[in-house]
Amino acid sequence: MSMTQQATPAVDTPPAPGPKQSDGRTRQRPLALRLLARPEVGVFLGAVAVLVFFLFAAPPVRDGSSMANILYQSSTIGIMALPVALLMIGGEFDLSAGVAVITSALTASMLSYQLTMNVWVGVIVALLVSLAIGAFNGWLLVKTGLPSFLVTLGTFLILQGVNLAITKLVTGNVATDDISDMDGFAQAQKLFASTFEVGGVNVKITVVWWLVFAALATWVLLRTKYGNWIFAVGGNKDSARAVGVPVTFTKISLFMLVGFGAWFVGMHQLFSFNTVQSGEGVGQELIYIAAAVIGGCLLTGGYGSAIGPVFGAFMFGMVQQGIVYAGWNPDWFKAFLGVMLLGAVLINLWVQRTATRR
Repeated sequence: MSMTQQATPAVDTPPAPGPKQSDGRTRQRPLALRLLARPEVGVFLGAVAVLVFFLFAAPPVRDGSSMANILYQSSTIGIMALPVALLMIGGEFDLSAGVAVITSALTASMLSYQLTMNVWVGVIVALLVSLAIGAFNGWLLVKTGLPSFLVTLGTFLILQGVNLAITKLVTGNVATDDISDMDGFAQAQKLFASTFEVGGVNVKITVVWWLVFAALATWVLLRTKYGNWIFAVGGNKDSARAVGVPVTFTKISLFMLVGFGAWFVGMHQLFSFNTVQSGEGVGQELIYIAAAVIGGCLLTGGYGSAIGPVFGAFMFGMVQQGIVYAGWNPDWFKAFLGVMLLGAVLINLWVQRTATRR
């Protein structure tokens, strides 16, 4: 009798559990490195350090009214630094931003006064002029392919000359006439240059607008398709165009946002002082750009945030007013400014290298 042998099915024995293997691509980075990857972390730490320094070096800074004044100075820089930062994230920058503020204020003032119109007519026309200047910068850059440095440097010189020449031609002076007694002035002043009280301290409305604009810019950058477009065109515009990003629209609209910021700050200056000096604004564009760079934005584009320039502008206001409250020579402000700028660039470089290190 023959016996048949049946094959016993093989049983797969699972391997003993051991440490998970990782190729480095999916490894979770430490929390500290993830925080360092945020562009605003470095400037936040710097702003805290500057604040602590002046709290000890300049005791008047501890007073509520002094802090309100510091926030006011910061807000007038910060409102413009926000659209400038968005433009830099998009890979461009605007050298005409400083004189564009004065162009906007001069337009509203002279149009209202010389034609005896309600000041709101001048305000609206000034907005259209500011947006047109931004659109022109963006259109010329896109159509010619010239660097934004050359395009906006040309606009800077044009506006500087026009501001002086038109003001002298129309008013016979280098400053506009006082418009404080014209129709609509009180309402416009309430919107652009009013003051409200908090705990017995007078706070300028620009501080509120500054924080509102910062929150809006942050939402746009992080939560909207337009924010993705900004980062994409700043990183590589050819690649962005290849995947369907409207590069031309994004570039032009970013320059128009700078124009909007110039209009708003220009209206604040006009309704704060009732008149405008036509030669002002020169050099302010470097302050706006520096605040954005200190805030973590790169001149090469594709990297940055809207919160960083808020802290960058605060550092400017803190140093500018802190030097005065400390009783030091205010001529040192530009030296502090240079140190802050170089320090911020070096810190941002170190932060980026540390954050990307595996």
